[in-house]
Amino acid sequence: QVQLVESGGGLVQPGGSLRLSCAASGFTFPSSVMSWYRQAPGKQREFVARIRGTGDMTIYGDSVKGRFTISRDNAKNTVYLQMNRLKPEDTAVYYCNTFLFSRDYWGQGTQVTVSS
Repeated sequence: QVQLVESGGGLVQPGGSLRLSCAASGFTFPSSVMSWYRQAPGKQREFVARIRGTGDMTIYGDSVKGRFTISRDNAKNTVYLQMNRLKPEDTAVYYCNTFLFSRDYWGQGTQVTVSS
């Protein structure tokens, strides 16, 4: 079955960096588009970034452009989100996502808290 397992979240000071990982299994990872979303308390889930299977095309939400970078390692079935110059408003639960067989699949999420 499709499984997505996020890791790498934590507490970081404003201006700091974190790298999230999402280990995928149960589907053909190299040919699958992968995305990151986030959800802050009391807010709707927000698109963060997406990467094509080959890794040659990426798109970003406006609020993270220039600060976050999505990448993937198809040999490890893993997608990453490098987050730099973090701001308090980046505080949220971050979710890994893929769309397969006409439905969305989500990981359990990893908490990122940006605070001094």
